[in-house]
Amino acid sequence: MGKVKNRWLIAASAVGIHISIGSVYAWSVYTKPLIQKFGWELADTQFTFSLAIFFLGISAAFLGHYLEKKGPRKSGLLAAIFFGIGIAGSGLAIFMESIYLLYLFYGVFGGIGLGLGYITPVSTLVKWFPDKRGLATGLAIMGFGFAALISSPVMVYLISAVGIANTFFIMGSVYFVIIFFSSLYLAPPPKDWVPEGFKASETAGKKIVKEDLSQLTANEAVKTKRFWYLWLMLFINISCGIAIISVASPMAQEYAGMTVVAAATMVGIMGLFNGAGRIGWASFSDYIGRPAMYTIFFAIQVIAFFLLPTVTNALVFQGLIFLILSCYGGGFATIPAYIGDMFGTKQLGAIHGYMLTAWAAAGMAGPLFAAWTRTISENYNVTLYFFAGLLIVALVFSLLIRLDIKRLRNLKAEKVATPRAVTPVLETVEN
Repeated sequence: MGKVKNRWLIAASAVGIHISIGSVYAWSVYTKPLIQKFGWELADTQFTFSLAIFFLGISAAFLGHYLEKKGPRKSGLLAAIFFGIGIAGSGLAIFMESIYLLYLFYGVFGGIGLGLGYITPVSTLVKWFPDKRGLATGLAIMGFGFAALISSPVMVYLISAVGIANTFFIMGSVYFVIIFFSSLYLAPPPKDWVPEGFKASETAGKKIVKEDLSQLTANEAVKTKRFWYLWLMLFINISCGIAIISVASPMAQEYAGMTVVAAATMVGIMGLFNGAGRIGWASFSDYIGRPAMYTIFFAIQVIAFFLLPTVTNALVFQGLIFLILSCYGGGFATIPAYIGDMFGTKQLGAIHGYMLTAWAAAGMAGPLFAAWTRTISENYNVTLYFFAGLLIVALVFSLLIRLDIKRLRNLKAEKVATPRAVTPVLETVEN
């Protein structure tokens, strides 16, 4: 038998990949220089980002099966190629002054690299950390959330020093190298592998890890009610979070009387809470369970969204915004572990890919909802109450899925007690 890889180095590799692809959140750094250089409209440049997020979701769905078939190493290397070409190719688009080439390279190629790079390390980590699923996925996806804080100042410096096109060339090359070498260490754990001391702790009663509810393929998972409950919860959580991100600065000025500079500072700090929520809430979910965690997410946000229109104190307003952003980030980080709990690790990467279509849909719907509700009122009250209503719907779904889980666990227990009599019933209810 070969030497078993160090699972914490697997986690470090995952963080490296996510810090690279998470730089997509720093797209706004390019917006103003592109408008000044070429006279493009803001909507035209913003569409580049929307296109990348859309292809993130779509490619994650379609390439999840590639990940399961070829393994995380080959999947990660393919992500390095697509994302590296996407970012470096954007430099060629700038040289040729073509926004359509920019859409192709950054939006399509970069987006495909994003999707594959997002699901590859996460699905691998869940298998390496059966005892700390939330912590493991939170670590990687925290990297995605914090990436903009690292890459933004580097991009700003490079744009002023070497120009926009060369910045794309340099960043694309750096991302390719980081993702390429991080992917080389990725591998699934050996069959029947468990962490050292894990079985002894379980036997002694020190660790209580619930058995996965089922072991389903991706095609089997999408036929279950609980998959669509999860999809809708993720869609609503992302839509509400993106809506807040898109209007946070003007809302702060309108409701809390904050200055433009203070509101801009708040937007920067929002990124910290987005990243901290990913590791903090996901780790907490290891103790209270993923179903309870999602119920807490929505309960907190329902209260926060209803309170925001009434708050005039700047500190309280910012506190509510930061709380919402932590739940937004926590939703991303907790969902892979939730998928593992519900459907097992048999085809977790493919199921996670299907689930991320909710991100693609929310990336389009969230800002559109926010813009539409803003046009039919003179302030943001309707916008906030509209999203509060959506969050109530999500809260109901979070309770319904818990009832479904309880019912299936009871059926599973009955099956163990009387296998012949209950097996047909379980098979019928499963889907």
